[in-house]
Amino acid sequence: MKNEKKTKETESQEEIKALKEKADVFGFKFLEKAPKNIKGSIVGIIPEEVARKNNLVVFEKNDNLIKVAALDPEDMNAVNVLRFMSEKDNLEIEIYLASKSVLDEIMTNYAGANVMVQEAVESFREDVAQGQNFHEKKEKSTEKKVEEILKDAPVAKLVEVILAHAIEGNASDIHIEPLDSDYRVRFRVDGILRIGLMIPKEIGPAVISRIKIMSSLKIDEKRKPQDGRFRFNLRGSQIDFRVSSLPVINGEKIVLRILDKEEGLVNIETLGLLGTAMENIRMAIRESFGMILITGPTGSGKSTTLYALLKILNKEERNIITLEDPIEYNLEGLNQSQVNPEIGYTFASGLRTILRQDPNIIMLGEVRDSETAELSVHAALTGHLMLSTLHTNTAIGAIARLIDMGIEPFLLSSSLRLVMAQRLVRRICDNCKEKKEIPEVIKNKILDEIKNISAEELKKYDLDISKGVEVYHGKGCEACNETGLKGRVAIYEVVPVSETIQNIIIEKSGNESLVEKERDRAGILSIKQDGLLKVLKGLTTIEEIERVTEIDINVIKEEGAE
Repeated sequence: MKNEKKTKETESQEEIKALKEKADVFGFKFLEKAPKNIKGSIVGIIPEEVARKNNLVVFEKNDNLIKVAALDPEDMNAVNVLRFMSEKDNLEIEIYLASKSVLDEIMTNYAGANVMVQEAVESFREDVAQGQNFHEKKEKSTEKKVEEILKDAPVAKLVEVILAHAIEGNASDIHIEPLDSDYRVRFRVDGILRIGLMIPKEIGPAVISRIKIMSSLKIDEKRKPQDGRFRFNLRGSQIDFRVSSLPVINGEKIVLRILDKEEGLVNIETLGLLGTAMENIRMAIRESFGMILITGPTGSGKSTTLYALLKILNKEERNIITLEDPIEYNLEGLNQSQVNPEIGYTFASGLRTILRQDPNIIMLGEVRDSETAELSVHAALTGHLMLSTLHTNTAIGAIARLIDMGIEPFLLSSSLRLVMAQRLVRRICDNCKEKKEIPEVIKNKILDEIKNISAEELKKYDLDISKGVEVYHGKGCEACNETGLKGRVAIYEVVPVSETIQNIIIEKSGNESLVEKERDRAGILSIKQDGLLKVLKGLTTIEEIERVTEIDINVIKEEGAE
């Protein structure tokens, strides 16, 4: 066996050597390995049927230059195909000689979700024709047999394609939901849900069951919600998925949150924190005790910000313990614990245990109730740095919310170090960004909103508005799927609890209007102002700030304005 393996390896090496020599002779470059994560839109430049017939495939595109892997670049049919493409679409073509195995590997990127759907449909219809469909198999088989059916069926491939499509499209969530006549698959990209594909009604339950098996959930339990997770390997990268099932009127809905460790654990510098806000956060996390709260709705990036702060704090001499529901990212060096309410392990009971573990820093996933809030405040007062999140619309609103939960104002004023609110807005695509002309009335409204921001703060944002304001937009390109927007950036309101705010908390129970006036007096930017400065920096658009700050923003598009 060893000799046989060695012979195959030798043959493979000899084949590569011969191909390299051939490439040198004919003046072509040699592609030894298939590139990873090639988008379907790239290989799709040459239709699949044409690519397979002529043994050539596109693997990279830069502006009007495309790189093509070919089995035989001297083949006249292949040459004619490339010449036709070059003339028709005004493309420059760079040819790479490749082996059949490399070519086949690149061509796997043609296997789109719609093809998999069709294969699954045909397979299921064959079963029906034989008088034994999926549901009949399920009734007549044990759960183990059902698992085998689902693993072997084309539906398993379909699920893999859906997962890969979501990852490659930079989606954060996948929604699979039953409608009256079929199942709809939607992907959340940059905060916006978009339809990916429709699955026939007969296949939907099998897709749901396959995902439940992967997540170690009970496939026969459809009456109550379930939560699970699994890991998926995409071309060498390990991606975690958090899964939630929910009974709905037409069946069962599944939502998958994509937890890409490499993408999720960002540095604080890349989040969008700028100017005094960044300085205030860095100062707050240097404290040895006290509470830092991040507020905002679900999906506003609070957990990502918490992990970015923990990356800074994660030192060998510190004992950092987190209590989460669920654990989204594994960060080496932290002691991460997941709550389990079913067995009585809640945020409150978990926090009591954590305090007996000699922590320096505690990260609590969320302050949900009065008991957790009280324990958090006491932990912050007894020598621990406490980081957590709270569901309120504004940073200042967190103060009143904690007092409503029963926290004594004098305890809160002593423990709270900083409150911050955040929202996520879509970035302008760097590839197609250009200046946008807007009416003078809108420019004046922007200037009116930022008129009280100091020159020093504008300098920290690297902005000069002495000659007026400029805004940008994306005109749309292939890189951003013609949307003009790609990726996201956060906008923030970061309010340090000063001595004056402490007095307002004690004497006026954290009156929001008084705290807001003190914030403005101290020159702290509101979330709206931070957003508008990022508009002027060319990071995002006015429309995005209007979308996420809702009625809080006064910059309204004039009738007839672009």
